[in-house]
Amino acid sequence: MTTALSEPVARVRAGWVSLLFVANLGLWLAFYAPIQILLPQQAELLDSANKELVFGIVTGIGAVVAVVANPLAGLLSDRTTSRFGRRHPWTIGGAFVGAAGLAVLASAGNVVVMVIGWCLVQAGLNAMLATLISAIPDRVPVVQRAQTGGFIGISQMLGTVLGAVLVTELVTGLTGGYLASAAVVLLGAAAFVFTTPDAVLPKELKPRTKLQFWISPREHPDFAWMWGCHFMVNLGNAFGTFYLLFFLKDVVKREDPEGSLLILMAFYGIALIAGALVTGWLSDKSGRRKPYVLVAVALMAAAALVLVFWQTWAGSLIAGPLLGAGFGMYWAVAIALLTQVLPAAADRAKDLGVVNIANSLPQVFAPVLASGILAAMGYAGLFAASALATLLAGAFLTRVKTGA
Repeated sequence: MTTALSEPVARVRAGWVSLLFVANLGLWLAFYAPIQILLPQQAELLDSANKELVFGIVTGIGAVVAVVANPLAGLLSDRTTSRFGRRHPWTIGGAFVGAAGLAVLASAGNVVVMVIGWCLVQAGLNAMLATLISAIPDRVPVVQRAQTGGFIGISQMLGTVLGAVLVTELVTGLTGGYLASAAVVLLGAAAFVFTTPDAVLPKELKPRTKLQFWISPREHPDFAWMWGCHFMVNLGNAFGTFYLLFFLKDVVKREDPEGSLLILMAFYGIALIAGALVTGWLSDKSGRRKPYVLVAVALMAAAALVLVFWQTWAGSLIAGPLLGAGFGMYWAVAIALLTQVLPAAADRAKDLGVVNIANSLPQVFAPVLASGILAAMGYAGLFAASALATLLAGAFLTRVKTGA
């Protein structure tokens, strides 16, 4: 086992990767089952005439909490000297807070309680995310990171798909869906925390640097450009997926939009798994990162453009696998590249928390921007914005020198 601040060189075993996968699977299921299914249904139940606005308010405020919670939890875990390790206490603690938020949502009878519940979910799950993603630079050598990142991408996809299955097929009703999601995130976190070691940070090695999130773009340009790339990919993804259930219902006119979303997720998932596994292996074998990310960006932009010009069920079935393949390739290689441009080992979780702001901040902007775009240009405009944001991510990536 590596020490808390050393650069890992020994390859991690399949069992450890599997447990990290399980913890991430529970995290993403608890995140996406509400976003894709439960929160839109609850918004429509509370105010059917303004469902998009209610959904946007809840997710937007929650995303503000995520922007703060993720790097803060990462920074504090970098400085945690517990005998149980510096990451595990925050992983299990975050799971409990997230589960509590899901329980609040299960009984929410108005928008205010919905906001409170979702803010708790965002705070807990983002603390958990900060420490789980830090496990990669903490424990995984560079030559194995794209393959490991591929499994993390697969866990995100499976969390999305299995979350939809859980709350539409296995458990009925909003209350049951939220509580089942809470149980899954707790079980996933416990499986990883209680069966894997976590390096203890000696008190004398506790970072003494100033408690700040700022990372100078001048001193660390590759980190800055990669952050911009990650932000634009996630903004494009938010534009393309946040209102997908409403798109299927109101534009494509599917009689069973929830079931149709599940079908799309299945096609998306198969393509994502293939893209993540193949690309992760090829990237680690070659040592190259950027070419694979550029192909991923092109595929994701193409998926959005299909729905700009072909807003039908057939078009959706084409766009789904394209997006899945692109996103799988992106997660496998971009995560590996992001860990290679981190400024310092002592601040890994904090710096990755800053990276994760690029995951959360688009959730703040996307609902507001999407509402205006939908009002002015409809769903064609929204998917065009998704394509443009994704292509800008590729432009930022070309400025990164690492991983060429």
